[in-house]
Amino acid sequence: MNQSYDKLIPVRMLKHDILNRIEACAETADGEIVAIRRDTRTAVFGLGWFSRAVARREIRALNVLKGIDGIPQVLDWDGKVLYRTWIEGEPMYRAQPRNAAFYRQALHLIREHHRRGVTHNDTSKEPNWLVRPDGTPGLLDYQMASVFRRRTPFMRMLAWDDFRHLLKHKRTYCSEHLTPIEQRMLARKAWLSRVWRVTGKKVYRFVTRGILGWADREGAGERYTK
Repeated sequence: MNQSYDKLIPVRMLKHDILNRIEACAETADGEIVAIRRDTRTAVFGLGWFSRAVARREIRALNVLKGIDGIPQVLDWDGKVLYRTWIEGEPMYRAQPRNAAFYRQALHLIREHHRRGVTHNDTSKEPNWLVRPDGTPGLLDYQMASVFRRRTPFMRMLAWDDFRHLLKHKRTYCSEHLTPIEQRMLARKAWLSRVWRVTGKKVYRFVTRGILGWADREGAGERYTK
């Protein structure tokens, strides 16, 4: 591990569950946040391998997306502890963005993901979306992201859902600016979404609420408690 990151001081707990502990870190106890630390060593016995696999999945996606404004950048990974950049902003459910420009920029951000062969797969979670101080979007949490070498039918289906879930947020906070095309997209669900609602969603809720203890708006997204 890069020694400069190892010396950072945790100043805010963002999330702690059975898989890992995620903390905001600074150079001094009262300094500005400079990085996020995901520590897989805190995983409960028997789940360390899974926690590390999830971290590697996130790293792979972020490395492909390197340089895109509004997403985290990998700083350091020693096989157990991941450091990545901190993005200032408020989660969507707090900021409740109501201007059409935010959603245009967010759609562009997702398109850039897809252009590089990455689907986020968790844009439905409001805590994963940030409204940055300048009003532009940020996107977090790439543990579920997929990386494709070519644009397969499966990738196109996942990409469709990335867009569609963002439009659901736009419908919640900015419905008067939905275009006719966007309204048609909202009305059309990918077959994977339909299967998920009747099968996997119940299992997901049992795991996240019953085992991990996440509330509805915590989920995979990091909590920006102050």
